[in-house]
Amino acid sequence: IEILSDSTAKVDREEKKQIYQDIFRTPDYFWFDPESLEFQGFTLISGQYQPIAPNAHGWLWSQQLGLYLGLSANKLRYFTSEGELVPTPAEAAQQAENRVLEAENRAVEAENRVLEAENQVEQEKQKAAKLAAKLRELGIDTEENL
Repeated sequence: IEILSDSTAKVDREEKKQIYQDIFRTPDYFWFDPESLEFQGFTLISGQYQPIAPNAHGWLWSQQLGLYLGLSANKLRYFTSEGELVPTPAEAAQQAENRVLEAENRAVEAENRVLEAENQVEQEKQKAAKLAAKLRELGIDTEENL
């Protein structure tokens, strides 16, 4: 993948493309201009680069990578064959961090539910003790009647 700039665009489109085709025999060759958003791809067929036809989204398939290359938010990105955006390393790290935070939140919520249940049990024990004391005041032996 060549990133084009005003100073390199002509060389990248012509000379480098020829070198990658004839000398390196690079299976896929792409170029992208982040300013104009020009994006093209070529695949090597019988020793000659042929343009890669875009899909309905305008993405280009790289057989070598097993991924599409296409634009998302004016940036060149990779997409799976199912059309899912492949996260950048920073995005993947953020997603992993989010999953950890969500798991921690679920653990805290579960702990809070346990504490609530323990409190409720304690309250029920206190109610039962008060009720037993009241019954004893009335002369009813709660141990005998259970």
